[in-house]
Amino acid sequence: MSLLAENVVVAAFLAFCRIGACFMIMPGLSSVRVPLQVRLFLAVAVTAGLLVFLWDRIYPFVDARPAVLAPMIISELLIGGLIGAMTRLYMEALRFIGAALAMQIGFNSMGGPSIEEAEPQAALAALISFSALLLLFVFDFHLEVIRALVASYAIAPVNLFFNPQAALVDVADTLSESFFLVIRLGSPFIAYAILVNLTIGFVNKLTPQIPIYFISLPFVIAGGLILFYFAFGTMLSLFVDGFIDITLAR
Repeated sequence: MSLLAENVVVAAFLAFCRIGACFMIMPGLSSVRVPLQVRLFLAVAVTAGLLVFLWDRIYPFVDARPAVLAPMIISELLIGGLIGAMTRLYMEALRFIGAALAMQIGFNSMGGPSIEEAEPQAALAALISFSALLLLFVFDFHLEVIRALVASYAIAPVNLFFNPQAALVDVADTLSESFFLVIRLGSPFIAYAILVNLTIGFVNKLTPQIPIYFISLPFVIAGGLILFYFAFGTMLSLFVDGFIDITLAR
């Protein structure tokens, strides 16, 4: 193989390392419901499509010597994984608040199949996760991730090794913004849970002979589902808006 052909293959492989690592972690495409072959071919197709635009940012820094290529491959994998982890953390924050909402309205007694993961998940949390993921794909969030991948070559070029300090700052900022956002989205349910449980506690103190918990549980669930019915659309809309804002900020 000539030196030119070898450098072309190495440049394509470096682009695949960053893009493939991102697709391996990002929500939706990294789901257990998506076959491995689909993820692999999708990463290869996106790499082939973007390589033309990224050629000037990758090829001049290609060096096939093992002492240079090995750290470069590790750096590309870490950078791509970091970009995918940012979106994954955002979805994990929503899964967290979904499980918390189900617990607060007493609707988490029976776990059901999860959408992305293999472990069981509360039915209400699965509905929230699936609806939010569907909306993100409808509003082309995967294109925002691809734009972030292209823009990452200006911030973290191929010839510079992965910066763990900057990555840790990005992860901490994403965690903070994501969880503050989902806590604000779940604040009506938190207030509902506090008021309902406080009321039930007072009633139980007044009439200790009556099993208030078993009597009040259907009413607590019904009230929580009614609140969820009116708040669900607004919650998803604010979540999608927040995802775009955090993605552009990162």
